[in-house]
Amino acid sequence: MIRLAVRVRREQSELVLTELLELVPAGVEEVQAGAQTVEYAVYGPPGELPSLPDLTAAVGDALVEISTTQTADDWQERWKRFHRPVLVEPPPRSADARQGVAPIRIRPPWEPQGVRDRSVEEIVIDPGQAFGTGAHATTRLCLELLLELAGAERRVRPLLDVGTGSGVLAIAAARLGFEPVRAVDHERESVEAARQNAAVNGVGIDVHRLDLRTQPLPWLDGASDRAGEMVVAANLLRPLLLELAATMPHAPSHLLAGGLLIEEVGEIVAAFGDRFGLRPREERRRDGWAAVWLTAS
Repeated sequence: MIRLAVRVRREQSELVLTELLELVPAGVEEVQAGAQTVEYAVYGPPGELPSLPDLTAAVGDALVEISTTQTADDWQERWKRFHRPVLVEPPPRSADARQGVAPIRIRPPWEPQGVRDRSVEEIVIDPGQAFGTGAHATTRLCLELLLELAGAERRVRPLLDVGTGSGVLAIAAARLGFEPVRAVDHERESVEAARQNAAVNGVGIDVHRLDLRTQPLPWLDGASDRAGEMVVAANLLRPLLLELAATMPHAPSHLLAGGLLIEEVGEIVAAFGDRFGLRPREERRRDGWAAVWLTAS
């Protein structure tokens, strides 16, 4: 088994990570390699790792060093140690909150179940083949906004998760009472991973493969009398969020947009605001990333 590592300049590391996640949807190991550099690493057989030309193109002028090493026999245990349980807390209940919402604990299948407590929703996500275990800032920010939305809503709304990855947002939505829940992703591996994770967690979500650039989104074609109630969760990178803003045929009631660098938020808010009249209600930031909750009301 090979460990392929790329060391980059810290000031450009968030941009590099954005590009690397296009090559490696399952995520990368992040190591603080010093005051000025960050190291990202992936593990796998030689034929399954990103090619050096693709890796070099993704990193660009932020590159400091690329290295490969043969990993020890315990690499699987090291990978498991990298993926730890994540607890996502709802915001403090405000005066206008409709209902209390339980925290969500996301754990990989090899971690033991937490203390049995009905006040915590536990979700099991296998991080093997699809991005989105809850550990990365983009996923956590979207989950925080989803918890806040669930606490503010009186009615049950349908939800569409665009770019579902591991299915974690769709599964969390189903646990929080959104219904029905549909999830789409361009990658076959992500569709299969989301279906498997949904089954493990005992929730019914409808998962399909879809290319956002060429295929219409389900439920937003005006055929459903609930189209105007739709919640759309889109933890995507900037280019795909702009594509969604340009091609989505109708305005949802709420849009949770993640996967953004902080400096990209204004452009995305303007894109959905100009076309659909959506307005920002809440914005969350962490580690250079941002997510925004846009609403039609």
